Amino acid sequence: MLDPQRLRREPDQIAAALATRGFTLDQARLAELEARRKAVQTETEQLQAERNRVSKAVGEAKRRGEDAAPLLAQVAGVGERLSQLEADLKAVQEALDAYCLEIPNLPHESVPVGRSEDDNVELRRWGQPPAFDFEPRDHVDLGEALGGLDFETASKIAGARFSLLRGPLAALQRALTQFMLDLHTRQHGYTEVYVPFLANADSLLGTGQLPKFEDDQFVTRDGYYLIPTAEVPVTNIARDSIVDAGELPLKLVAHTPCFRREAGSYGKDTRGMIRQHQFEKVELVRLVPPETSWQAHEELTADAEAVLQQLGLPYRVMALCTGDMGFSAAKTYDLEVWLPGQGKYREISSCSNFGDFQARRLKARWRNPATGKPELLHTLNGSGLAVGRTLVAVLENYQQADGSVTVPDVLRPYLNGLERISA
Repeated sequence: MLDPQRLRREPDQIAAALATRGFTLDQARLAELEARRKAVQTETEQLQAERNRVSKAVGEAKRRGEDAAPLLAQVAGVGERLSQLEADLKAVQEALDAYCLEIPNLPHESVPVGRSEDDNVELRRWGQPPAFDFEPRDHVDLGEALGGLDFETASKIAGARFSLLRGPLAALQRALTQFMLDLHTRQHGYTEVYVPFLANADSLLGTGQLPKFEDDQFVTRDGYYLIPTAEVPVTNIARDSIVDAGELPLKLVAHTPCFRREAGSYGKDTRGMIRQHQFEKVELVRLVPPETSWQAHEELTADAEAVLQQLGLPYRVMALCTGDMGFSAAKTYDLEVWLPGQGKYREISSCSNFGDFQARRLKARWRNPATGKPELLHTLNGSGLAVGRTLVAVLENYQQADGSVTVPDVLRPYLNGLERISA
């Protein structure tokens, strides 16, 4: 969430920045709640001073042998009013906090201003889309012809937007996962963590999925949420903590399933594995001091790009505009991989810097050695990569005229030297 003091100090500037994201800051509501909070707090302080004064007078009256009953009655009356004010202050603070939780992060000054994905800015490309001397097929046709991709059985087991992998394709997905983890831990310096696949509401609140995206979550009868991304449990490792400066930067990587209802995507990408209720990702998370976070953002993005480069998959890097960024992000780069079956680039990773937006919700801090005081961390994450979409990209970019798929060189050691997947 945003800094409450800054919200009070710079409402006009913040409203203008949020307007570029398509969010209208209700300044009148904020001002009303803030005025109520101040009024209650002022009266509380005045009554506390009055109670202290009268309590002191009670003591003096008793020492003089005077009747203190009127003064005691006055203290009791002040106490009752203070109890009411305490309840009023709690109510107005909860209303203020609830509204603040609905306010998205401020875009960084370098983020291009725009309303939708049409206004995103391409920064660079890597690799050339393959030139086929045949009509390329998409991953659905390829996978089904190879006997390794089965949507019908998955639908029988669970319903729409699920998939079942068999044989070499299941092994290929496992190989991709292991390759990504090895690359990030051995070459990029990340520490692998294994985390719960269920999380409590506080965890999703901390990273920004709640309350705004409640409808996109799967929730159990016990109130646990199936994680929508490893970002949630991994970032929450630092919740309610003060990290020693010597431990920073924290660079963590986790492979988890991800579960999303996709409530707002009805009718989108219904064919294939692009948008599913269950998928897997290898997620990169960094927690860093504020002064290094923008360099860390570039590094994290490069770490995700390295996966695509070693797999030989053409991609481009897009700077998301203000209107297309996620709720908690201050700046985001999307990596979009080329999919021959669709004839277009599609997102395979979002790499975001959240500044102190998540850390303020999480109370995730570090002790600054220059001041000796706890300060908010900056949090970052990005997919390194979305495993299912990477599988899709490998199938489509490495397909052959006979319907077989060549296995990328870097994956062959994970598949006992397998060079080609055939029907």
